[in-house]
Amino acid sequence: MIPQGFMFSANAAGYTIGQINRSPKLMAESHRICQEKYGYDGCVIDVDDASLAEACGARVIFREDSVAAVDEHNPVLGDLRDIDDLHMPDPEKDGRLPEWLETTQRLVEMIGDHVFIIGRADQGPFDLLCLLRGTQDFMMDLLTEDEDVILHALEWATEAHSRFARAQLKIAHASSMGDAYASPELVSPDMYRRFALPAEQQVVKNVADLNKPYSIHICGNTTGIIEDMETAGSKILEVDWKLDMEYARSKVKEDIVLMGNLNPSDPMCIGTPEKVREQAEAVIRSTKGKGIILSSGCALGANTKPENMEALVASAKEFGSYEQIAALQEK
Repeated sequence: MIPQGFMFSANAAGYTIGQINRSPKLMAESHRICQEKYGYDGCVIDVDDASLAEACGARVIFREDSVAAVDEHNPVLGDLRDIDDLHMPDPEKDGRLPEWLETTQRLVEMIGDHVFIIGRADQGPFDLLCLLRGTQDFMMDLLTEDEDVILHALEWATEAHSRFARAQLKIAHASSMGDAYASPELVSPDMYRRFALPAEQQVVKNVADLNKPYSIHICGNTTGIIEDMETAGSKILEVDWKLDMEYARSKVKEDIVLMGNLNPSDPMCIGTPEKVREQAEAVIRSTKGKGIILSSGCALGANTKPENMEALVASAKEFGSYEQIAALQEK
């Protein structure tokens, strides 16, 4: 069981995310404290959705009680044709990327001998370009701009993300991207296949020589693209709560791990331990435990109920034991 819990972890350690998002020591410590308290199997290193864009030159708004956010009302990229004028970030030097890497290094050294560490490489190419251009403007570009211009800008964003992903993979056990803006809830499956998917495929190729798992996270209802997501070539697909896991498992090869997909809101935040247990059991039973990492469908809020985290960890042990999985697969 690996929750997506960086905000919950900060709260469990007595901090707000705004207090720790520029402190590798506190970020790593919050993950360590939370993992040791609840006993789950892995940590996802994440801070916000703005760090990679910031390293490329985007303006970022920092908030004490919430995650940092890109100022999309004043985008750094006024025209996709100017993409090559932006600074290609060096993960070892630029913005807060070195702080993400240091957080990952600290956590690997502290608990990496028995806890699986996923060092997220922030936003995937499609998401990153949305943040640099401004999401609303980029959505208009998808309808009005020359396709070659869009693809070239995505190539630039792919390189920027790949550099960070490679840096994370040299430290962590795995890395991942968030590509939420590529969700069918924002762009059509056809748009996803034309623009986001080829960039995701290229990232996977760019990190393949490091021989470590790489994961793709797309929020929302990905029913219409889950089979396409498989073709990206990543070893793990992180899926949100709106996707039926039985359907996903039937459409994706069993050697690709599905990570998810309890609703972060209900039951994890406002629900009960009994409802958490019910949803966790349903995820495991519906997939017969094949290629599953039990997790939240997306990032857990800081105000997630502690008793619900306890219930999620307990459910993984109760329904995900070797004996339970073997029995499910015999049916």
